[in-house]
Order: sequence, then structure tokens, then C-alpha cells
Amino acid sequence: MHVENITKAGFLNVEIDPSLDIFAEIGKLKKEKNAVILAHYYQEPDIQDVADYIGDSLGLAQKAANTNADIIVFAGVHFMAETAKILNPHKKVLLPDLRAGCSLSDSCPPPLFKVFKEMHPDHLVISYINCSAGIKALSDIICTSSNAQQIVESLPKEQKIIFAPDKNLGGYINKMTGRNMLLWNGACMVHEIFSTEKIIKLKNRHPDAKVIAHPECEEPVLQLADFIGSTTQLLKYTETNKSNSFIVATEAGILHKMRLNTPAKTFIAAPPDNSCACNDCPHMKLNTLEKLYICMKYEQPEIIMDEEIRIASKIPIDRMLQLSHQLGLIG
Repeated sequence: MHVENITKAGFLNVEIDPSLDIFAEIGKLKKEKNAVILAHYYQEPDIQDVADYIGDSLGLAQKAANTNADIIVFAGVHFMAETAKILNPHKKVLLPDLRAGCSLSDSCPPPLFKVFKEMHPDHLVISYINCSAGIKALSDIICTSSNAQQIVESLPKEQKIIFAPDKNLGGYINKMTGRNMLLWNGACMVHEIFSTEKIIKLKNRHPDAKVIAHPECEEPVLQLADFIGSTTQLLKYTETNKSNSFIVATEAGILHKMRLNTPAKTFIAAPPDNSCACNDCPHMKLNTLEKLYICMKYEQPEIIMDEEIRIASKIPIDRMLQLSHQLGLIG
């Protein structure tokens, strides 16, 4: 199988015997190749079910940094697999579909951000992990939605900060910390499509339901929320809160894990403002169980990275992991 066949489609186009037990075959491949599957909460249920670890960006970065596996199969989007490669230069990192990108990451091109940064030389750069290796290389500290507030609060109040690339998360952190960080104008397409009007109507039909939201959502949606947090924090909230029903304003993939953890509770995906009534990330959903199996079998597509960029981008990630450890944060 030639790499040229990958670059055209983003994945290996191989026919699979329909009678094949893909779940069992993936289990065999994990043992044979000493491979670990890391999956984000936004992946499809089948992928979550075969993963060795499911988490949000912080937890996945921590697992990638500490794994003993020879092969890391990253069921997520490109920047996540890049992060695993940054932390594991001598391990093979695979992504089932190279086209699994990120609208938020794409909203912050490194050449433009470099100019923006040079216009504010007295500012420290904190970048949300949902960005490319090129942006990480231009940053001083990386953060996730789990630890962004604590990392910002750990810095002196007089320190001027550029926050990139998510303006909604940055605005939320500004509000929570009383800072006035300079925000790059980027956003996640999924978290910007939720309809406040539809959420209010849904809340009227389910008055006892708690509205929970990811801080990448726009401010009007966050104002409706009973709880705001990262995917892991939202998951834990639904486990510990006494409410039996929740309206969830984030990518709908997280509902699978919520239902598994607390099957007696009801989880309703917050409605988006679009005609198809879908709030799935199209990039995340490019990965499928079949593509996961094929990429493990043939060990392609592989994440390849320029070493200079890798070294430069590792510095702010290491700072985040060190700060997370010092602040007692977990994924």
C-alpha cells in the first residue's frame, strides 16, 4: 500500500470482509503490535468502545506523554495526533483519516498569527491545545479547557497575555479571572451553532433538566448554562449531580459515555441552529471503526513531523503538563 494512495483520500481505501469481527481483530492487533488506542469523547460509540483510553484534550495529552506502547493510534483529529507525535518522537503515531482536521485550528494560520504576535511583543502567548503544531511552536504555554483558568490564574496579574485561537473560551476565561487577555478571533464550528432560542424552548419542555455547556460555546449559550466545563468536567458533573436529566451543549459524541456511566439518567443534545438538526463534528466523525482497523493493520496513515517544529512545539506543551501537575489537575 503506497503513501500516494493515502494523500489523495486521507485514508487507506481497503475492502474489508463483511464477515470479519472487527472488534476482535482490533483486539488482536493491539496485542501483536503493542499498540494503544486513544480516543476523544467526540468519537463514534464503536470507537469509544474499543479504545484503551477515552478523554478530553488534557487527559489524552497526559496519556500520550506516559504510554509504553510502540504504536499510538489516535482516534481524534489531526492536532491531537500531532500532540502525541510531539511528545513521542520515536513512536509511530497513526490517525485513521488524515482529513480529520479542526475548524478551530484552521481559524488560526501560523503565518498570520506570527504577525499578530510580533505586534504585541510584551504579551505572553497562551494557546488552547486545539491548534496546529505551528501555533504551538509560537506559544509560551499550551492549555486545555480543563486547565485554562488555573493556568491563567497562576500567572502574575500584570502579565499581558495573548489567548489563541478560541475567542469564546478566551472570553469565558477573561470573565472568570477578571483578566483582559487579547483574544485571537477563532472559534469552533460545532460550538457556535447552538441555538439559544431552541435551548430555551427545550428547557421549557424539560424544566427539571440541567443545562450544561462547554466553554467553547458563545456567551448567550453559556448564560443559559447551570454548569460550564470541559468534556471531562461535564461528564463528572452528570455523574455527581442529583438531577436526572441534562441538556448537553457540546459535541453529541459525549452523550454515549454519559449514558454508559449513568444509564438511569436522561441526556438531551442541545439543538443547533441549522436545518439538519445535527451537532456532530464532521471532522471527528471522519474516523470510523473500519478505518481504525485498517490503519492499525497497515500502520498508515502515519503522522510525520518536521523535527524543528516538533521541538519548538513541545516546549509549551511541557510547560502545560508541568503546571497541571503542580496545580493538581488531572485529565
